[in-house]
Amino acid sequence: MSTSLDNNIAVVGRNAALNVEGRINHAMVVASLKKGIWVYFILLIIEGALRKWLFPSLATPLLIVRDPVAIWLLVTAWRSGYLPSSNHFFAMVFIGSCALFTAILVGHHNLPVAVYGVRILLFHFPLIFLIGKIFDKEDVIRLGTIVLWMAIPMFFLIAMQFYSPQSAFVNKGIGADSQGGGFSGALGYFRPPGTFSFTTGNTQFFSLVGVFVVYFWLNIEQVNRLLLIGATIALMAAIPISISRGLLIQTVLTGVFALASISRTPKLLGRLLGAAIGLVIIVALLSNLPFFRNAIEVLTSRFDTASESEGSINNTIVNRIGASILEPFVNSELPFFGFGIGMGTNAGARLLIGRSDVFLIAEGEWGRMIGEMGAIFGIGAILIRVHLSFKMLIQAYKRLKINNMLPWLMVSVSFQAVAQGQWAQPTALGFGVVMGGLTIAAMRLPSQEQQQSPAPPTAGV
Repeated sequence: MSTSLDNNIAVVGRNAALNVEGRINHAMVVASLKKGIWVYFILLIIEGALRKWLFPSLATPLLIVRDPVAIWLLVTAWRSGYLPSSNHFFAMVFIGSCALFTAILVGHHNLPVAVYGVRILLFHFPLIFLIGKIFDKEDVIRLGTIVLWMAIPMFFLIAMQFYSPQSAFVNKGIGADSQGGGFSGALGYFRPPGTFSFTTGNTQFFSLVGVFVVYFWLNIEQVNRLLLIGATIALMAAIPISISRGLLIQTVLTGVFALASISRTPKLLGRLLGAAIGLVIIVALLSNLPFFRNAIEVLTSRFDTASESEGSINNTIVNRIGASILEPFVNSELPFFGFGIGMGTNAGARLLIGRSDVFLIAEGEWGRMIGEMGAIFGIGAILIRVHLSFKMLIQAYKRLKINNMLPWLMVSVSFQAVAQGQWAQPTALGFGVVMGGLTIAAMRLPSQEQQQSPAPPTAGV
């Protein structure tokens, strides 16, 4: 009897020790993966700076500086049993694997080009789900606080780029190109890229800033108020300085999402009105500054010029949504399996014809995907991205019922970035991955909050 009791106690002790060890290993793996995600995000922000200012001679290899991090994250997650289980994930991996073989066998027959193209689907797209599984709402808020801190020096940088000649150091292009890294704007001013390789990175960064500015104004107890005011001023001033219609439209869209959330969380109406009043005061104060008035004039001119060449802003949005999807069908006889994955990227064009300033297939993302992979695989990949975006939208809306508006605000930027972002461009790819992953992660409440506010039923994203 005593021996049996001792054996039972020993078994219980061993099981308890194994459980403790398991929890420690779990915590270590999660912590390691979180650090990897942070490295991926930081490299996204500084990638252009590395290629322009610090290591211009390595501009080409630094184009894929985040790829080793992405591969390490996926391999580590797989070995530890943390690889996300998602139909979107597995379907895209299947399409990517097929596209790799068809590109080599019946497409452009260039292995480096095919690998460069397929890495988007095999290495980066899965990170959306890994970020969503490893991060939770607290991690997203922590990253949002860092984004607010980044916004202030980023604004000063783009202001220097805006008012400096293209020959200035701050405006050096990729590989220390003396022609400058700015892009045509209006009234002789160029659109500043910030720390990024191209101006679209600056637009996407401040679009993300807009999400966290709105969120923290509605949850002001979660952030330092002086930091929030500083980041808000940086965002409002960055809109005209960037000469980006896209940034203005995206910021307004995030505000619309905030307004729409009131239907599910009416108690936020008072805070939203207070934030709106504060915003009006900030814009009014900025309007008294000459640099801001000048930037407003440039942005207005940009709208007028674009309307003359592209039509009204409504037509422009419709055209961007269309994304030249018919271009590969109209301009050439599209092969059944496409011309080969990677051929529609700028890097692919350089490897194939020695030039990166041309679009060999289509400028729009959907047109590129169809042209590279053919109608079946191309449209299949598009449908996966679109379905994922709508699923995130629906699940984010459900979270408003439990007063979690962060994923709802995140989806205001992640929907387009995931569904139609031009992932052939590495910075746009990075932001699409990060924004999509943060949207899913924001739906995951920390354990204590989950106990107090159980999430609504969901099939998972």
